[in-house]
Amino acid sequence: MAPGRVARQLAAIALFTLLTAIMTWPQVKNLGTEASDHQDVYFNMWRFEWIAHAIATAPGRVLDGNIFYPERRTLTFSDAMPVESAMAAPLLWAGVRPVLVHNLMLLAGIVLSGAGMFALARRLTGSTAAGLTAGIVFAFAPYRFEHYMHMELQWIVWTPWAFWALHRMFETGSRRSGALVGLLVALQFMSSIYYGVFLATLLGLVAVLLLITHGGESFRQRAVALAITGSVCFAFVLPYGLQYAITKRNIGGRPEEQVVMFSAKPSSYAVATPTSLLYGERSRGRGRAERRLFPGLLPVLLAVTGLLLRRPSREAIAYVAGLVAAFELSLGMYGFSYPPLYRHVPIFEGLRAPARLGVYVLFFLALLAAYGHAALEQSLLPQESSGSKRRLRGLLGGAICAILILEYWVAPLRLVAYPNTAPPLHAWLARQPRGVVAELPLAPSHLLPGDDPRYEYLSTFHWMPSINGYSGYYPPSYLERVHRLQTFPDPAATRVLQRAGVQYVVVHLSGYSAAEVGTILYTLAANHAYTQLGRFDDGQGPAAVYRLH
Repeated sequence: MAPGRVARQLAAIALFTLLTAIMTWPQVKNLGTEASDHQDVYFNMWRFEWIAHAIATAPGRVLDGNIFYPERRTLTFSDAMPVESAMAAPLLWAGVRPVLVHNLMLLAGIVLSGAGMFALARRLTGSTAAGLTAGIVFAFAPYRFEHYMHMELQWIVWTPWAFWALHRMFETGSRRSGALVGLLVALQFMSSIYYGVFLATLLGLVAVLLLITHGGESFRQRAVALAITGSVCFAFVLPYGLQYAITKRNIGGRPEEQVVMFSAKPSSYAVATPTSLLYGERSRGRGRAERRLFPGLLPVLLAVTGLLLRRPSREAIAYVAGLVAAFELSLGMYGFSYPPLYRHVPIFEGLRAPARLGVYVLFFLALLAAYGHAALEQSLLPQESSGSKRRLRGLLGGAICAILILEYWVAPLRLVAYPNTAPPLHAWLARQPRGVVAELPLAPSHLLPGDDPRYEYLSTFHWMPSINGYSGYYPPSYLERVHRLQTFPDPAATRVLQRAGVQYVVVHLSGYSAAEVGTILYTLAANHAYTQLGRFDDGQGPAAVYRLH
């Protein structure tokens, strides 16, 4: 990349860093201590910590997290995030606080997504201002704040660069560019499985359309480069994907009724997040989790303007087709194309939320909005105009960006504190001989997750294997155990723990009523299978720890 382009891209990263700090305020003020009020924050930190721990101690068992003991491949019960985790690992090894690492990685996903979209849109339109418009739409639309707690759903950073490399491949016919596209798709897959599957599907559609419309003598050259794209992507993704295939064979895919629940409806694209300054009150009580996909009014107006003011290029036409396809696929079981994919393409059977394709609707809309912005510049204020007209171009760009920021404004975000250090209980466990831990109470299976996400994260301070766990899937062995442990500490529940190989039973007394605490402590004292090892502060209250014989 030429020095001028590097400088421009670094400036874009700096600008989107500033905008992200403003749009997520007061996150930047509390980077090391607070995050979104959601159990997935615990899950995110556990994944980062586990992979850093496993790389340093047992890299061959990196997917065998310490949860859901004795299950294997527990990271494949959800998105393992190997790319983000590999980036976070050096920070954790250096002793950077877990909450700070989490927030840096989360915000980096937003910043790099916006900066990548800027690079792609500027390449397609030749307009820096249009690139900024596309970047703002892609980085700060309500979808981002709907999923602010989902680390992997912020990391769509490779998608703009995959399309950037695709256009380079079609311009040059370069096999090297084809390989780069494949690598970028693989990186997207290993950053977010959802986005990797969606990107491969939609980039394939756009690529075929571009291949057909280019035609000519270079058709074969571009077709070969495109075949290399698929081969490189397949080679990188296959070893990773096989681990998920094994897990799917053992625990099954997503039931159809669950996929229906998380399929978008056309009306979902009219619903913003409840925290939206302009649209939150209107959206309150409408929609549900995963179905708040409003992209903003201005991007739609800009996209329509671009299509009306100028004859669409082949790239713009391909992106219109991509937008239509992403929208239709996001309807999931309410649409036409997703049901056969769910029933006949195994990887789609493992995806719970087709509505997440809404981010690709946003991606294509952002590019079309950039075309519209560039068309306005050219129609109203041509390049060869006077200095005053050039200033008007700047004002136009500034006004569009300011309106977009206003449309997407949600600050201040609601944040809560998370622990960076081990509570006394977990510091004590870290000094004990290795053994399997069970932490109680456990929420009934129909009320999961209960306190399991917190138990999971705090296990990073001792790394004992645990029968507890929280993830995208719950293995049948865990659900059966949860059911049987609802009667703890009766003899049947004790036998369940013994068969699981549990040595340390942690009873979090704050999780029970006063009457229940008295009964539990009396029963355990009378049962010779339990030896009390002490009482400790668990960070939220007292906990009694027993050795199970």
